[in-house]
Amino acid sequence: MADSHDPTGAAALSICESMLLCLVDLRVLTESEVIGILDDAAAAHLAPGKSSEETASGAAAAALIATIAAGKNSVRRRSGGPSPEGD
Repeated sequence: MADSHDPTGAAALSICESMLLCLVDLRVLTESEVIGILDDAAAAHLAPGKSSEETASGAAAAALIATIAAGKNSVRRRSGGPSPEGD
């Protein structure tokens, strides 16, 4: 499995998270749509028909994406005000 401290992966993750935050801020996507995107991305890493190494790597990626979705890292929370979805 790839090093979990890979700077290339960390940079890509930061860029993608920033883009998702921006899309929510601009009201292009809702928070629930971002969570759906993250769920789809996690599921894609769990697709069958891969080698055991790819399966282990995919499971680790899916777990990381699920943690991000659960922690709402890619959904900015504003203190004291409504979310961009109005909830």
